[in-house]
Amino acid sequence: MQEGDYSKKWQVLGAVSMGIFLSTIDGSIVNLALPTLIRDLNTNFAAVNWVLLIYLLMLTTLMPVVGRIADIIGKKRIYTFGFMVFIIGSALCGLAGNVWLLVGFRVIQAIGAAMILALGPAILTDAFPPSERGRALGWVGLAVSLGIVTGPALGGLIIQYFSWHWIFYVNVPVGLVGIYIVTRVLSEDAPKGGQHFDYAGAATLFFGLLALLLALTMGQQLGFAHPLILTLFPVAAGLLGAFVFIELRTDQPVINLRLFRNSELTVSIVTGFTIFVAIGAAFLLVPFYLENMRGFTPGYTGLLQSVAPITLGIFAPIAGWLSDRYGVRSITVIGLFVVAIGYGLMSRLDVTTPIIIFLLSFAPIGIGMGIFQSPNNSAIMSAAPPDQRGVISSLLAVTRTMGQIVGIAVLGTLWVSRVAAHANEPIGGDVTTASIAAQVAGLQDTFLVMLVLILLALSLSIWAWFQHRRVVVQQAEAS
Repeated sequence: MQEGDYSKKWQVLGAVSMGIFLSTIDGSIVNLALPTLIRDLNTNFAAVNWVLLIYLLMLTTLMPVVGRIADIIGKKRIYTFGFMVFIIGSALCGLAGNVWLLVGFRVIQAIGAAMILALGPAILTDAFPPSERGRALGWVGLAVSLGIVTGPALGGLIIQYFSWHWIFYVNVPVGLVGIYIVTRVLSEDAPKGGQHFDYAGAATLFFGLLALLLALTMGQQLGFAHPLILTLFPVAAGLLGAFVFIELRTDQPVINLRLFRNSELTVSIVTGFTIFVAIGAAFLLVPFYLENMRGFTPGYTGLLQSVAPITLGIFAPIAGWLSDRYGVRSITVIGLFVVAIGYGLMSRLDVTTPIIIFLLSFAPIGIGMGIFQSPNNSAIMSAAPPDQRGVISSLLAVTRTMGQIVGIAVLGTLWVSRVAAHANEPIGGDVTTASIAAQVAGLQDTFLVMLVLILLALSLSIWAWFQHRRVVVQQAEAS
């Protein structure tokens, strides 16, 4: 669909929402199936953890490359092919007879998911006029929320009444419906001619991100002082440095780094990354609080945790509509302020906190995310030139997954170290066996650090708001 052709915008929204819902629900279903996979595939946690890690690693490293390819050959072609690859990968995952075959087939599934998730916002930006983009991206936030909430419930029923294989097979008919809708609804887009692909930039970006993500994820298991981890970090820095060098000297880069001279784009990406760092850590630590420190069952814990995605899904469409009406900057500032309130309240949790107080503390994180995310995404996509929307759209997804990985790795490690400090024990032991008082104190310290991160993002967003208002006033005076 070419920009300016808005006749099928709501059908396009349905097609993009289905792709995002399919990818989101798949992730949450697989998380629930890990204990079953350990038992049925006769493996262990360290091995089965790669079923999750390889998917996340491939997804994050591939999306920027996919975005650039789509800008060159067309978004519809890549998006449709993504559904096909995802279906094939899902069917193969269901047929896997051992854990390492499953890990290998998850790579195929991740390639398809990268094509779907990287291009959704770009396709919507082309389909909707600027005055309605916030609302459209808000409905996508609802699709993400529904996927997160539906996944565990659906996965539990499938595993209970069928087998783990069907958590992958169920993607096949849904994906086929998605292909049918996409091929009928999306118009062929005609990218600007004369473009070529930057292979050197793509290679250094892919392997640089892969080395960084491997260091962050494996560092949690091996320790960040392990020789392998101490090697991976410099390798990542060298490759990513080479990527920047290459991109600034090529006429058609994978990511046009000069776009980041636009403060609107830069602030939106930085604040989006920061908030997902905190979100990733929160969703890692809240189950430990509810199960280990409070003694609740996994089922009850999942129910309590759902307050965040539910409130996100409620407020995302509302915030999108408000941002179209009143502008994105003021709405993102409100969203970050609400998130900050949530993290401030979460830093006061202890083992005597009533459940209603926990829900009232956790809900603002979901509410604030819902208010923040749609306008922020709209600001990013509106700042992207039409021939760069594929790669900028992919960066939106990368900030989300990278933020979550960094949050889990860095803030998860911080929690472990703070628990050890409060328990007067050396770092490296099993923190879940430390005293409940030490675990709670470490949790409170970690949530305070998250609060500081959100306050920094809020300060940056307020600065951008004032900068935007100043530019608007100058333009008004000039006219």
